[in-house]
Amino acid sequence: MAGERHVDQRVLADFAENRVNVPSVEAKERRTQVKHLRERLEAYIADHPDYNLVKLRASGSTAKHTAIWRRRGEGSDADVAAYVRVAGTDVDEAGLLEWLRDRCIEVYGKTKVAEDFVISQHAVGITLRGSGLKIDVAPVLYTGEPDDKGHLITRQGEKVLTSVTLHLRFIEKRKHPDAAGPGYTELIRLLKAWIREGKRNDPDLRCKSFLLELLVAHLWEHGWNGELLQVNDYPRAIEQVLSYIAVTGLKTPIVFTDYYEADAVASSSDSIQVWDPVNPDNNVASSYTEYDRQRLVDHANTALEAVAWAAGAPTKGEANDAWRELFGPSFQGA
Repeated sequence: MAGERHVDQRVLADFAENRVNVPSVEAKERRTQVKHLRERLEAYIADHPDYNLVKLRASGSTAKHTAIWRRRGEGSDADVAAYVRVAGTDVDEAGLLEWLRDRCIEVYGKTKVAEDFVISQHAVGITLRGSGLKIDVAPVLYTGEPDDKGHLITRQGEKVLTSVTLHLRFIEKRKHPDAAGPGYTELIRLLKAWIREGKRNDPDLRCKSFLLELLVAHLWEHGWNGELLQVNDYPRAIEQVLSYIAVTGLKTPIVFTDYYEADAVASSSDSIQVWDPVNPDNNVASSYTEYDRQRLVDHANTALEAVAWAAGAPTKGEANDAWRELFGPSFQGA
């Protein structure tokens, strides 16, 4: 089948490079701006020993190298975790965000205007007018635990144990050249592009980026139907991920044992159970309903049919049309 495909590894790699990945110049700018923000804040912390802001860590998709290109205004371009020292985690979130915003304003001084600092859900957004980039700074409640463990306040208002450092270590272990290599993160980016297009057509579709990352991690470790995850053959790897979602219905719990034993995870009745590799108490899909699960499975089934048709399509045009069902009209194909 692989020799007959009109849309092969080269075609999807070119599509990722030109339409999905963050352009190298912009990616460098994002990392530079995050580094600059961290340096300014950390210098301020060093000059104020009694400061409650103790350290900052680049986090999210940009730090993991799984970010995809998006238009300005579609969200933040980069994320920073601001570790705030607290005696306990029982703090007022609204007051904490206002405090963090005021600290960011202090750090930048007169170089920016107040309108460049906006409190959003659980983060302070900083707009950099020169580049147009937006960085979200999210507070993490820090009580002195090792490995940068702290409590992040979720959008549901819960305080969840997390670790930016361990999450980065988790993905770095898998994308290392001695493991999956660079195809690992580019596969994740292609799957994110698939979900982004799906959400444009179906606003009720739910599938967070972190969930996709963990599905890929699971298949990298365990394979699917006796076959390793083909991270260097994107059409086949995407087919494997879609098949896993469609066949299992996402009803099989997924647990990682990098930082805790499998039996540390409690029993659950959640519709989808994919456990945070850092925190055995955190099912990253706990808010997904049975309706959400079925909608995502149906979406994967539709995409799987398109990929299967494309694999044996008699012409390039028909193969390209099938892949456009996943990625939209921006997919040019072979």
